[in-house]
Amino acid sequence: MKIAYATTYDVRDRATWPRRHLGLYGAGQKIADLLQNAGAELEFLGPLTRRKVPITRLKWLVYQRLGKSYYSPVEPWVASYYARQLEAQLARSKADLLLCPENAIPLARVRTALPVVLWTDALLGSLVDFYPYLTNLCLETRRRLHVTEKAALERCDRVILTSQWAAQSAMDLYGLPADKIRIIPRGASRAQDLTQTEIETTVAQRPPGPCRLLFLGVDWERKGGPLALEVAQTLNQQGVQTELWVVGCEPKWTGDRPSFVQSFGFIDRATSQGEAQFARLLSTAHFLIFPTKADTFGVAISEANAAGLPCVAAAVGGIPTVLQTDVNGRAFPVEATANDYAQYIAAVMADYPRYQALALSAWQHYRQHLSWDAAQQQAWSYLQELVTSGNGLGPNPEGDDFLRPVFDHRSATTTSRSRSLFPAFGKGFRV
Repeated sequence: MKIAYATTYDVRDRATWPRRHLGLYGAGQKIADLLQNAGAELEFLGPLTRRKVPITRLKWLVYQRLGKSYYSPVEPWVASYYARQLEAQLARSKADLLLCPENAIPLARVRTALPVVLWTDALLGSLVDFYPYLTNLCLETRRRLHVTEKAALERCDRVILTSQWAAQSAMDLYGLPADKIRIIPRGASRAQDLTQTEIETTVAQRPPGPCRLLFLGVDWERKGGPLALEVAQTLNQQGVQTELWVVGCEPKWTGDRPSFVQSFGFIDRATSQGEAQFARLLSTAHFLIFPTKADTFGVAISEANAAGLPCVAAAVGGIPTVLQTDVNGRAFPVEATANDYAQYIAAVMADYPRYQALALSAWQHYRQHLSWDAAQQQAWSYLQELVTSGNGLGPNPEGDDFLRPVFDHRSATTTSRSRSLFPAFGKGFRV
């Protein structure tokens, strides 16, 4: 199988990726590796260039003065310019399938007879008024975003998403047919391939105290840094000696610097030194603490579980699909307090054999359900189905159970802020 792989960035050159896109671009690189390991030949159609139009700067300034957000990638000329680049390359291609591993914009105007696949964590429409950069959008941007994304989805034969939340939101927003959707959780961006013996040794070497909470994120506020700080403080006040390790950003607090906080800043994992430091933190911490305010999936959870590190996180977005209570940690309701997190962590740490069993279970869960190896066979089957059937619009092999991810999420709950905002977009809704 030959796959035309469309990206707006250079998926093969990590050094060119901005920090804010490391997760998205890293996933695109991993998907490429997955497909190549499965036997596909990839034809890289990227990086696609984006034409600069001076009016976008003017619009941004005007809407900023009006107290509104403006998102220029959904301007109609952006998708059209991407389409011309893709169509020119596809005209010389012998690909069997076109796949885009980021958002839907590059596919919105492209014309091709090939089967088309969008593989992303969640649709842009699902992030409206959920992620900060798509909150309080001006009416023009809001309308164009949904028009552009709906046009792309109509061109797609398959839409692969990472969670039930993302799939349900896609159906609620656009009336996306069930037989177009598949769910494959994303693996860790740069996980170590540890054996069971190595994990058992790593977990056994973690001391029963102090409790070490690892916070990962470049955005202290959105990733829930203030709540993580409060959880660590609460545990210490309750007599559970606790340290908070912060990676990716500088923690913020009022008053004197808390003695229990250690800041490691941004760690460049593209270097051997950075990778070794990151691996050391994962292997010696006790929990990943991830009380994020907005996340589509939470790749950090996969990253932590790969090192036998259980997680406590907020049950937002797609996280309930990933995190199962007492299997690889626990997802807490968004209204949960620092004391709620602290009680769970303290109870697990007080029974250290229980903690060690949870850590080993987290690794096993990663291997079976959250790794790229686990995703490979399923993804390959879906793509082969498209190529062999010609258009991929046949019945869903999973029947009515299409929203079932690759594991049984016993404690998952589905929430969608976008559902109330655009309840019937695919059925004649107008902005």
